[in-house]
Amino acid sequence: MAFSEPEKTDIRRFCGYPAYGSAAAGFENWRFYQAYGLLEFRMNNLSSAEETVVRRYLGTLLVLEHAVPRSGDNLDTDQASVWTRNRDELRDRTKLLDDWRHRLCGFFGIPPGPALHDSSKTLIV
Repeated sequence: MAFSEPEKTDIRRFCGYPAYGSAAAGFENWRFYQAYGLLEFRMNNLSSAEETVVRRYLGTLLVLEHAVPRSGDNLDTDQASVWTRNRDELRDRTKLLDDWRHRLCGFFGIPPGPALHDSSKTLIV
């Protein structure tokens, strides 16, 4: 069973690639990103077993993604009784989400897209 358009949209964004748009026209589409074109090809040509694996990734990623904004619920409490909030919760949840996003890219055999780069690394030319 092929991926639905919402599933493809989630796959693209979790892999860090820009929006596809509704038509293959203009200069901002997959034709200008070799890896993006490979992602589109693979999304449309996976076996049913491989699609099942990707859908499991999507389920995990959606749960992790929704947990990131919810981590802000406890930002107003530093310590209450014996409970102390994890000051690094937002960073930890974001790192976990990004780790799973990289795993999805790895499964597709593509490099992470421009929106999924490691900001701690600097390219020196």
